[in-house]
Amino acid sequence: MADLLVRNARLLATVDAERTEIPGGWVAVENGLVTALGGSTDLAPDANHVIDATDCLVTPGLINTHHHLWQNLTRAWTPMTSAPLFGWLQSLYPTWTANIDEESVHVAAWVGLAELALSGCTTSSDHHYLHPPRAGDLLAAEIAAAQDLGMRFHPTYGSMSLSEKDGGLPPDNAVRDEDDILAESERHVGRWHDPSYGSMVQIALAPCSPFSVTPDLMRRSAELAERLDVRLHTHLAENAEDDEYALATFGMRPIDLYESVGWMTDRTWGAHVVRPDPAEVTRLGAAGVGIAHCPSSNMILSSGIAPVVDLRAAGCPVGIGCDGSSSADAASLWQEARLAMLQGKLTSGAAAMTARHALEVATRGGAGCLGREGELGELSVGSVGDIAVWKLDGPVFAGVLDDPIEGWLRCGPTAAWHTVVAGRSVVENGVLVSPRVDEMLASHTIDARRFQTT
Repeated sequence: MADLLVRNARLLATVDAERTEIPGGWVAVENGLVTALGGSTDLAPDANHVIDATDCLVTPGLINTHHHLWQNLTRAWTPMTSAPLFGWLQSLYPTWTANIDEESVHVAAWVGLAELALSGCTTSSDHHYLHPPRAGDLLAAEIAAAQDLGMRFHPTYGSMSLSEKDGGLPPDNAVRDEDDILAESERHVGRWHDPSYGSMVQIALAPCSPFSVTPDLMRRSAELAERLDVRLHTHLAENAEDDEYALATFGMRPIDLYESVGWMTDRTWGAHVVRPDPAEVTRLGAAGVGIAHCPSSNMILSSGIAPVVDLRAAGCPVGIGCDGSSSADAASLWQEARLAMLQGKLTSGAAAMTARHALEVATRGGAGCLGREGELGELSVGSVGDIAVWKLDGPVFAGVLDDPIEGWLRCGPTAAWHTVVAGRSVVENGVLVSPRVDEMLASHTIDARRFQTT
């Protein structure tokens, strides 16, 4: 007897190693893992819970590889909607630093993860790099939110150590001592990181960026990650300002700096990576560096378009990232996947980025960034039971007869009809399962007003 059976799919897109697609497909989950799949002529097991996916596309749950969840407290805030990256950050740092605390981070993470779940996301990372000493245990606060919702979570212990007085971008009260950062990094890994197969929480180390940490902290973080066997994440080659800063400060381009501090390995994944030149693309691919592609944020901040097709061809695992809600504003993995498809067509040719390519980026590519290939991001026997069910009916999808996957991403906008994590529903019939939605939204409004009036 399975715990869950999703059956009668118009198409089951497994995104497995063979990219198997099963018309009339079904998938069974037991103890959080996929135990069987089949088509309309195959006998499906009985199950305690059944989801009827008639007229629906079924895919693996989508994976978010880069976010700053607390930033939804300053989402679409008018004073911050028209600045490029450096000016935008310098305007927001004082507000964030003055107001952030455990309660606000918990509420922001809960609301942000709920929004992601509505878009078919089952696993999210979070790059939380702002840890004022007085603010409390912010990583624990957001992990508690993910556990309450039932989302699979990859928070990173981010950090900033290079303040304005030392030549960095953040104000003095937003940074911490580097020995303290490393000690906290090890403490959080020891407390929260679960390396077991199918785990719900894994931790990575994430010095923020070349303009907010020293090369020494990058180097020491890489050494610590190697010793603890965890992954590494940072912002990388974000925009022209990032290039100019690295050249002026370190005498090298961001990707040369990345390599010089020991990060050019398949343990790492970088966010944005808008500005690599062709030779750097080749080097990143040869090293197996993961890429978190953030199309909305890269456009809103006028950073540019990442060369995703070339990065994938070079050998980089490329995933999708929503980025923080103060820049990207919407936390929709479906929307980011659609934009990735459109940008890929625009920059590399109409056939270079199809809906299937974008689905791979949003699933298998994300699993590669997080170091969980074959476990997350696909539906195959033994993979985790993380599933998204997408309705393909109504006026929006009228005429989609030939190809449900192309229809899913070319039409819309759309949200998931069911989102399942480890065999348990987080979204059912387009609605969050949790009874706490209204309570958490009310708390979020109070916190957002506090942030935006300080």
